[in-house]
Amino acid sequence: MSSMIEVKQLQKSFGSLDVLKKITFDVKPGEVVAVIGPSGSGKSTMLRSLVYLEEVTGGSIFIQGKPLVENGKYASGADIRGITAAMGMVFQHFNLFPHLTVRGNLELAPRTLKRENTQDITAKSRELLSKVGLADKAEVYPSMLSGGQKQRVAIARALMLNPDILLFDEPTSALDPELTGEVLRVIRQLAEENMTMIIVTHEMNFARDVADRVIFMDNGEIAESGTPEEIFGNPQLERTRTFLYRD
Repeated sequence: MSSMIEVKQLQKSFGSLDVLKKITFDVKPGEVVAVIGPSGSGKSTMLRSLVYLEEVTGGSIFIQGKPLVENGKYASGADIRGITAAMGMVFQHFNLFPHLTVRGNLELAPRTLKRENTQDITAKSRELLSKVGLADKAEVYPSMLSGGQKQRVAIARALMLNPDILLFDEPTSALDPELTGEVLRVIRQLAEENMTMIIVTHEMNFARDVADRVIFMDNGEIAESGTPEEIFGNPQLERTRTFLYRD
């Protein structure tokens, strides 16, 4: 299997508004792809469609060679669940359950799915909290955590089900600047471990440092894509330059 994710001619419309216009790209195993672009360019919609949080209007998405949607026709419900189970998603606003402890948040999905025994699940949650630097926070509630800590819990939670692919939707945009670094460090560590990732981000320096490939989306389409050196060092399009040098 050559690609972990293959997207072909992906389209999404709300009425007469085209949000995604024939998006085509693929992601290889172990590749880190950063998706950048102005607000409203379709980045989050594209990302959410990969895990069936958005239904597309046309086109195809293959995850590890299996069709989630092919030429606008979706797989069956059971197949969709199986295909999307390969992916973990980390959201902008953490989406932690406030009534559960940190450990409870991590262990909810694996316990519900009954994939492993209780001891293994607990050992795994302990190991992942340690990995994200929060071993001492297992029994506290999300309200006691900073934004950066909540996002690190959300990353650990996404890793609990052993995903082959991690998707990040603006993982630092809800954080104060001084808390952004601690989250980016965890993502950088995952990149070094060859986790396949798509990261929608507005952190340009981070995209430049960590990504193998950068996709610039504008107005619902992929305007330009290439290595960080190509996109940041020598953008081909005027609209890419305008976006990158807008400050």
